[in-house]
Amino acid sequence: MIYLTKCFYPNGCLNRTIMPNAKKLVIEPLRKTNPVTVLVLGICSCLAVTAQLKPALVMGASVTVVTALSNLIISLLRKGIPSRIRIIVQLVVVAALVILIDQFLKAFAYDVSKQLSVYVGLIITNCIIMGRLEAFALSHGPWESFLDGLGNGLGYSLILVIVAFFRELLGSGTLLGYQVIPQSFYEAGYMNNGLMILPPMALIIVGIIIWIQRTRHPEMQENQN
Repeated sequence: MIYLTKCFYPNGCLNRTIMPNAKKLVIEPLRKTNPVTVLVLGICSCLAVTAQLKPALVMGASVTVVTALSNLIISLLRKGIPSRIRIIVQLVVVAALVILIDQFLKAFAYDVSKQLSVYVGLIITNCIIMGRLEAFALSHGPWESFLDGLGNGLGYSLILVIVAFFRELLGSGTLLGYQVIPQSFYEAGYMNNGLMILPPMALIIVGIIIWIQRTRHPEMQENQN
């Protein structure tokens, strides 16, 4: 069966007919429909939680779990949700999942929970999650919706990990808190780049990723006419 779903691409298309098979739903958000580099969503957390790799991994995993499960739940409930209150229902579902994630982190990863601070709670208003609920979960079955949420969560996590990898490595000389750059480098005059741990550098790295992605895929570039 062929489904009609919303999409937002640089070339300006609003609707596109696609075949939502499992592989495409999971793989495409990692590449040509990445929610961060193509749809430019979730940028705020890219700036806030990517100074170190560990918080970025936890945030990515948290958003992936919430996106996948909220898509699944809303898809199961979609035929019984009145259109006028659908946003409220979506927020209630997402908020419940975020509270569970927050409590889990406080119980089993308290240090990371303190580092993420209020940003875990702000997952509730993450544009990626609400966007997938509106554009996909409300019009597709549970399995396809779950895979769509999983793929978009992984796409978001991929960008967070890439940004955090370079920011922590070049800004602190560590990865996951472990020293990576040898001490001999520092003795020879090497210094960590303090600018890398500042939020603007996250935006610059995301910009570089977007530039590389659109250079490799010219069809993603905006029409200059």
